[in-house]
Amino acid sequence: MNNRLTISGSPHVHGGQSIKKIMWTVNIALIPAFLVSLYFFRTDALVLTLFSIGCCLLFQWLIERFLMKRPTEIADGSAVITGTLLAFNLPSNLPLWMVAIGALVSIGIGKMAFGGLGKNPFNPALVGRVFLLISFPADMTLWPVPQPLFQSPVTDALTGPTPLGMLKGALASGVSAEQAVAKLPSYFELLIGARGGSFGEISAIALIIGGLFMLFRKVITWHIPVSFLGSAFIFAAILWLINPTHYVNPSFHLVTGGLILGAVFMATDMVTSPMSNRGQLVFGAGCGILTILIRVFGAYPEGVSFAILIMNALVPLINKGFKPIRFSK
Repeated sequence: MNNRLTISGSPHVHGGQSIKKIMWTVNIALIPAFLVSLYFFRTDALVLTLFSIGCCLLFQWLIERFLMKRPTEIADGSAVITGTLLAFNLPSNLPLWMVAIGALVSIGIGKMAFGGLGKNPFNPALVGRVFLLISFPADMTLWPVPQPLFQSPVTDALTGPTPLGMLKGALASGVSAEQAVAKLPSYFELLIGARGGSFGEISAIALIIGGLFMLFRKVITWHIPVSFLGSAFIFAAILWLINPTHYVNPSFHLVTGGLILGAVFMATDMVTSPMSNRGQLVFGAGCGILTILIRVFGAYPEGVSFAILIMNALVPLINKGFKPIRFSK
């Protein structure tokens, strides 16, 4: 009998997961936040999300079919995730032609320019979001006031600032942090989503439910979300202890802006995050610290998108510094 030793590359043990299963699991995990956005922003959120997904699917198909001359991979669900996350990072009243530009940048520049899924160094949805923020700052910071479904409007105002924007403005005017927070939505309203902002980030509870689902399905691990949120909380707490009249309670940072959306759904992107557990802890900690630095000392009231993209650029260095132990070593 001819016994031959077959040598092949990893992985050697199949875990039952596939790209398609992982991507559609993430899409399912986004449903709770999407339902909350429908409740507070009604058909605007529905139309914008479907349009963003449709544009991402169309642009990926066109690029793969006519520019890259290869079979399309839109069925794997990655373009749907990009379209959904891009929409979740936008105001619900953003003109659709701007959404189309954001989708083109996300897919064309953020993803396909590097060769497609698995080769992009930056999170595609955040590339599109930051491009729109820099190109159209007025429209990207015009936040609709939530108008809950089945309820009469509580205000005649069509747009208003986000809690982070209100806080930054109040602190700049000389109001103490405690007085500023007292005029903002309550913690309960922040948890359920009764506040202004990008419509996919408003409900902390819905995002946490989606994150727990992904943890249960073993699509993500706890390392990045916990280190991201934990480092943001600790750094904000240090500032608060130093000067509580100028810096807000750290718990306020956790439930406002896109911190939970970024920590659970965007920083955990397998392609753009470190491979090792130790590397993921460093990556998440860097994201959290940069987020608070930008929020507190930067020109923008929010810093999650910039923080994740900066740390995406450092992933090759993190992977080099925290290499997994080789087999047999």
